[in-house]
This record gives sequence, structure tokens and C-alpha cells, in this order.
Amino acid sequence: MYQRVGGSNYKIDLEKTHQLMRLLQYPENKFKSIHVAGTNGKGSTSHMLASIFQEAGYKTGLYTSPHLVDFRERVKINGECISEEKVIEFVNTYKENFEKLQLSFFEMTVGLAFWYFADNVDIAIIEVGMGGRLDSTNVVTPEVSIITNIGNDHKAFLGDTLPEIAGEKAGIIKENVPVVIGEYHPETFPVFTAEAKRKNAPLTLAEKSPHRLMPSDLKGLYQVKNQRTVLNALDCVNGFSISQDNIANGLLKVIKNTGLHGRWEQIQENPKVVLDTAHNHEGLSEIAQQLANEKYRKLHIVWGMVSDKDAGEIMKLMPQSANWYLSEPSIPRKMALDDLEEIARSLKLSFTSHENVKAALMAARKHASQDDFIYVGGSTFVVADVLA
Repeated sequence: MYQRVGGSNYKIDLEKTHQLMRLLQYPENKFKSIHVAGTNGKGSTSHMLASIFQEAGYKTGLYTSPHLVDFRERVKINGECISEEKVIEFVNTYKENFEKLQLSFFEMTVGLAFWYFADNVDIAIIEVGMGGRLDSTNVVTPEVSIITNIGNDHKAFLGDTLPEIAGEKAGIIKENVPVVIGEYHPETFPVFTAEAKRKNAPLTLAEKSPHRLMPSDLKGLYQVKNQRTVLNALDCVNGFSISQDNIANGLLKVIKNTGLHGRWEQIQENPKVVLDTAHNHEGLSEIAQQLANEKYRKLHIVWGMVSDKDAGEIMKLMPQSANWYLSEPSIPRKMALDDLEEIARSLKLSFTSHENVKAALMAARKHASQDDFIYVGGSTFVVADVLA
């Protein structure tokens, strides 16, 4: 599993997915969809869209990754995780075929989602796993394609430059299907315009949106960009009746309707404790900006990372005057505590080390006063350990 182990388990090939769809009798053609790619924001964008369609009364599928606590979080209808019985039914029915095809964990999970959604939802919001062009989800022909933004993440797989990474994300653009680009970047936007022109796909840049932003239960400052992207995407979807009230209520009830966690999620007051799954340069730049707007006496950072990130460059983005509590997330792909400590020393951070994320958070709570702020992050899997 790429999520747990890393690059050695990443397969760059769509042929197996096509074979899987054939085996499952082409479920991807049996539901309408919205396809969401991007370096950051695709999870929040997907959940916002799902919440709005639910408020409009549509039976809404939602496929996202990775999960935080329960594998079944990846596959939902109207905010409810797929049942254990359905997962077991799927595996029991197709296990021998999967073994013959030698499918990856991600390919099987995409198959599970599409099999579950087929003839069972009005629309499904499908989040890309990584990249786009060769991602297993890229067998759908959606009502609209969304690319939230482009950043320097997963360079080992997607390319060394922003235009190369954008080229992989642009692979989700389909013939005559509208595409919404969430953020403008001078290096990547020409890639999208060229591909959209080649595919005759109407292109919208969300940053030029005339839409008035609405209140939402997702509180991170970065959610403004995601909401703008969502509102523009809704303009491109035909055949669904969605009112302004549906949109307003959907944006206010994202967490309630979809079960989204880990996006600037406050789990405690006095001291304020916030979890966020941001884990790359662009995402944590946004977090640093958000922290700069917070009022507190002292900042405490509970931190862990995975081994394939540039930890030194990323940790530089965060407030250096904080008290840091270092630990390892509970996955094989974790960055070793010794390596984190070495980086913390090179940055002259004030830090302590802890055997696991739970112990690190307990130490932060012990040392924080009521008017302090505790931030928990660095990796999706640090947040997952806290929620578990």
C-alpha cells in the first residue's frame, strides 16, 4: 500500500484498472461524477461538493483517500461509510480475480467504490489519489473536472517541475467536459489552457469568480480558495437542481453531512488544540499564515512526518519560537525520530521527543497554559493517530 509503505508500492499504469472495470461490468459508466485533482484542497473541495448535493436531495457518493481511522471512510454515500458487509461481499465475490490480475490496494479500492456507486447514486464526487493522468480514478467521464492547484509534492512520481506536475494533473481533462482550475500560477496555467484547448474542454479559472463567498463550518483560511472552486464547478454541472439555499446549507454542514475530519479541526478549548492534515510546502505555508492570525501566549507544535518529505524545508515554514513535541506516526513510511531530532537541532528548535503521537500530545497538554495554542500536524498520519 502506497499510503503505508511509500514509493515501492506505487504502480504507474492504467491497464490494470481497465481490466478491473471490465471485470466489474464497467461500473464507472453507471453513475454521474465530478472528478477532483490537485496538490492540496481536493479533499475539502470534494466534501464541500458532496455536502451541497446532499442538501439538494441527491443520493451522493464520495470517494476520497487516504482514510484517517477506518478504511471505509474512503467510500461513502450521503456521508455514511460503506458497510463492512458490503466490503466483505465485494472481496469474496472477486478475490480470485484480483489475485490473478495482481491489483494494487488502491486499484481494488477504486473498484470497490465504483461497484458500490453503480446504479446506486445520483452523482459521485471522485477524488484523485495522486497525479491524474495515470491515477486509477481516471476512467470516469465526469460532468466537470476540477484541478484545485499545483505544488511540488510527489515529485518522484509526477515530475521535477511545476509544469511537469501540472501535465500529470491535466490528464483528467476530458473531451468536451468543462474544467475548473482553482488557482492561477504563471508556470502551470498555460499547461491547462493548452490541454483544455486540445480537448475542446471549456475552462474556468476560479480566481476570477464573481461568486460571493458564504459562511462554512470549514474554518481554515485556505478554504476560501476551495469554496471559490466549488462554486464555479457547480456552474458547470447540468441536469441537477441546486438552489442558493442548498449551497449555503451545504457549506455550513460539510462536517455533519460528510464526516470530514482533520482540516483545521479544533478538538479542545483552553488550551486551543487544532489538528490539520497539511503535509507539504504549499499546505503548510497556508497553515503558517493561519497561525500568524491566531492569538495565544505560547505555541506548542506536536509534529511527525513521513520519510519521503523534505522535512527541513517544511519545518522552516512553521514558527521557530514554538515548543515542539516530536514523534513518529504509526506507519512504516514514518520519518525516524532520530532524523527529525537532527533536523530540529539544525534549526535550533526547542523540542522534546516522545515514543508516539499520543504521548507527544499529552506532553503538550501538560505544559500548555489555558491561553496557549497546540497545533498537531506535519502528516496526515499524525492527525490519524490523534483521531484514533
